[in-house]
Amino acid sequence: MILLDTNYLIAVLVKDSPEAGKIRAWLASEDLCTTAISWYEFLSGPVDEEAVALVSALLRDRVIPFSGDQAQEGARLWNATGRLRRLRIDAMIAGAALVLGAELATANLGDFEPFRPHGLRLLP
Repeated sequence: MILLDTNYLIAVLVKDSPEAGKIRAWLASEDLCTTAISWYEFLSGPVDEEAVALVSALLRDRVIPFSGDQAQEGARLWNATGRLRRLRIDAMIAGAALVLGAELATANLGDFEPFRPHGLRLLP
């Protein structure tokens, strides 16, 4: 399973983006999903109804609710990486990926790199 970060949800709407190409390739063999956190960021836009429908169809409506287990893992990651304010939301997304056993696809590798030593698997 591949969990898509917000930037991948946005980039899939850009026809020739590298992220859109990767998503097309993954669709043949991987289940794609996103967290409710990334979905919220995506919906905060600007996006129109057509874009929302397209990305929702791509995900097959697999928007994973943020659970207590994910919150616990996100808090563990945030505390383990120095409690940096800029990492707070990223720690939630990383925690969700770890609980789901998913790889995280993000164009912002640097934002998530601090979580890699704690088990996060990243896809550029």
